[in-house]
Amino acid sequence: MPGALWRAPHYNPADTLQSGQIAGGELWPNAPGTSSGPKIGVVTDIGQLEDKSFNEYSWKGAQDGAKAIGAPAPQVIVTKDTADYAANIQQFIDQKYDLIVTIGFLIGTDTLKKAQANPTIQFFGVDQFVADPAPKNYQGLIFVEAQAGYLAGIVAANITKSNKIGAVGGRSDVPPVVNYIKGYQNAAKKEKPNIQVAVNYVEDFNAPDKGQASAQTMINQGVDVIFQVAGLTGAGALRAACSAKIWGIGVDVDQYNSLPDAQACIVTSAEKHLQSAVNDGIKRWKDKGLQGGNFVNDATNGGIGVSPIRNITPPAGLQAKIDKALADMKAGTLDPLK
Repeated sequence: MPGALWRAPHYNPADTLQSGQIAGGELWPNAPGTSSGPKIGVVTDIGQLEDKSFNEYSWKGAQDGAKAIGAPAPQVIVTKDTADYAANIQQFIDQKYDLIVTIGFLIGTDTLKKAQANPTIQFFGVDQFVADPAPKNYQGLIFVEAQAGYLAGIVAANITKSNKIGAVGGRSDVPPVVNYIKGYQNAAKKEKPNIQVAVNYVEDFNAPDKGQASAQTMINQGVDVIFQVAGLTGAGALRAACSAKIWGIGVDVDQYNSLPDAQACIVTSAEKHLQSAVNDGIKRWKDKGLQGGNFVNDATNGGIGVSPIRNITPPAGLQAKIDKALADMKAGTLDPLK
């Protein structure tokens, strides 16, 4: 069962919130806000709030958005179990919140049901595709993963010494995962037509040992750059890369920060700019009213990118190639899936 609502008067950012707990403006000591205005709530995916990934950066985006529209600092419920999704959303509904942000594709079904039942409340779903007929008050914040994957592929093709690179995917039936990897493959082939790109879908997001084994198989075949698109499974793939002293590429956020055990070998990450996506969504709602359907975050609006190059001196011309690809995708002259 989700916990009771809770406000932390003296919150230490190093502490971990439990399921169902709510922290107000005190959660982040510098969180801005006013005492009146729209009430904004965030329901995280399972895990920790300070996960250096989806939960944390989406939460920061909600804080930014609240400040931008003059709302009180948002509150957050940290989900402990997927069975609590609906109840956690309902806590904000019962407290008459005006806008609710839910995080991750797994919570999408419950978000849709709540949006349909509460048509005056704005719902934003981070990484949730909203199918037609879409409620007028529920907007998916989605990303063009193939573009970010394409940028990662440029990096991989330019740093490989063996001319063999790889990608470890979580599940082959999850379109964002497939699109990341397709973009990666296409960029690598464009950079070096004769490059070999090994791809393996482990069909599991929560099995680091399987990810490590998958990556090790590629390493044994001469692969010297591995792109992980597999959640916790991918953390295992990066562990294998570090152990073998080859390069790894992270996903979704700058994993140099989120996976300290793999810092030594992470050269970059294919990013979704979660913080700005949530911030911008809140501002759209304030300016234009209820938002529905899907809002696509891509190269045209700064919604995707790659992290800074680390641990290696970038080959001559690499940054120029990344910049050109971004500009071409923004202009619509480069399709990362072709």
